[in-house]
Parts: sequence; C-alpha cells; structure tokens
Amino acid sequence: MKSTLQSLFALTVYAGMMVPVAHAQAPAAPPPVPDGPRYIATYLEVMPTATADGTKLVRQFRDATSKEAGNLRAEALQRIGQRHQFVLLETWKDQAAADAHGKAAATVQFRDKIKAIQNAPTDERVHFPLSVGPIQATGGGAAIAVVTHVDVIPPQRENGTAITKQLAEDGRKDDGNLRFEAVTQTNRQNHFTVIELWRDRKAADAHSMAAHTRAYREKLGPASGALYDERLYKVVD
Repeated sequence: MKSTLQSLFALTVYAGMMVPVAHAQAPAAPPPVPDGPRYIATYLEVMPTATADGTKLVRQFRDATSKEAGNLRAEALQRIGQRHQFVLLETWKDQAAADAHGKAAATVQFRDKIKAIQNAPTDERVHFPLSVGPIQATGGGAAIAVVTHVDVIPPQRENGTAITKQLAEDGRKDDGNLRFEAVTQTNRQNHFTVIELWRDRKAADAHSMAAHTRAYREKLGPASGALYDERLYKVVD
C-alpha cells in the first residue's frame, strides 16, 4: 500500500512539473491583424468542358472589379497545363472595401454562375501585406505568374514570417522580375501566399534555381506544415 501511494505521489509531482514545460513550448499568439490593404487570392476550378465559359466569366469579373470603389488592382490568371483552373487576385485599400465588394450584387451573381460550372468549391483567402512592391506592376504577353501557398506549423510562425519576407525582398532584385509579393493570411498567420510576376518563363526558371531561393526552400523544409504548393499561370488578357 505504501509503495502504491509513493508511486501515485511521484506521478502527481511529475505531471505538475510537466505543465510549465508544455506552456513554455506553446507558440506565441499571433499579433493583431494590421489595418490597411487587403490582398485576396481566390482559387477557382471549373469543369474542363466549361473552360471557355470559365475564362469569359473571370475576365468579365476582373474588369468589373477593377472599377469598384476601393479597388487597387484586379487580375485573373489561368493555370498553365490545367486551363480550367484560375486564380483571381484582388488588392483593396482596406478590409471595409473588400467586405463591400464581397456583398456586391455583381460578386454574388459571379459566384452563382461559377458554381453552376465548378469542379470544386471556390477557395478564397484574405491577406495583409508582409513584403510587397508597387501595386501598379502588371504583366501580359509572355509574362509568367507564379502563385505559391506556403504553410508552416504554428510554432514556426515567426521563423516562417521572417524567411518568407526575405524571399520577397531578394526576389524583387532578380533579373526579369516584374512583381514579387509575400502576403500573410488574416485568419491563419502561419499561412502565406507568394505572388510572383516574371518577364518570361526563362526568368521564372532562373529565379527558382537562384541560390537564395534554394536556401529559402532548405530553411522552409523543417518548418513546413504542408506541401509547397507552387502553381504557374498566364495572365488572362
């Protein structure tokens, strides 16, 4: 009996000692989401047989969005090799402008039309800027856009933030870069979207092989919470 009581006491003491350790290892809470511009990436996938209709709809939506109050930039991109997949990139002066756009009649109608031909649900992600360049930088013709979703595990949020910010700052210096943006998801600050625009495929490939890009991927590996989701697109004319 005495031995049993001693064992229970030891376990209780051990458990009490472990509680502070567990708290010490918990990731720090993310900072408040800052005011200011909002970057929205909306992924769309329509049925392959509806590619032409999907292209027409995203083009019309982009053009209408660019005329709305508070819009700083609106783009529609079509995935290379999978033309039935698109991403809409919108930049708004603030969250209020983005919210007003989301409730606009034109937005609701667009979503209804896309839903009728979609292959998968629409995936919308709202961000604030981490490291961005000039809003006005756009591309067309031979330009290649690269959109990458980066996910790090919560304890690596601060590290992921730092190295992804550095990637954008280094990437803007690479030859052939037209725009390089790193933005942070408002509701999950351990998730980032990296948006790149390159003069042509050769410039995009050169960046992917650059020493600083490969160093970023090496640092990201142990911190990553999901597959490095990099997608190449052409700008919808």
